[in-house]
Formats: sequence, C-alpha cells, structure tokens
Amino acid sequence: MQCLLVYDIPDDRLRTKIADICLDYGLERIQYSAFFGELSRNRQEEIMQKIRRKMGDKEGVVHLFPICERDLRLRKEIIKRG
Repeated sequence: MQCLLVYDIPDDRLRTKIADICLDYGLERIQYSAFFGELSRNRQEEIMQKIRRKMGDKEGVVHLFPICERDLRLRKEIIKRG
C-alpha cells in the first residue's frame, strides 16, 4: 500500500533522525518533511512505533496517510526542475 508520511518537528537533530528512519524504510523524500512509498500495514505500524520511540518526550507531529490505488491515480503533480 502506498503511504504518505509527513512531519513537523522543531528539533533539527530529531528531524534528521526521523528522515533517516523514513529512508531506511525505503520511502522517497518528496518534500523536506514529506516522504512517500510503499509500506505494508505491518511496516506502517513498525515505522510509527520506531518514530514514537525516537521522539521520546520531544515535541513534534507525525502523520502517516495510507493512499489507495484509486486515489493515487487521481493525484495531480507539477514538477519543475532547473
């Protein structure tokens, strides 16, 4: 299942660690604090538990949105590279 994981974490060091976890799970960075990729339901639970442990009592918000194939086909994109 395709997933979008986004976060808002004020601490620079923690934000970097969360990004590394996302990359370790094979997610692709699509924005500075947004990652996209395929995760099974078990892997979704696993990554969220790992992130929760890494955050400890530090401030932050993390959202994981599963996206069905139907909705994924409806997405719109604008990509400009120089």
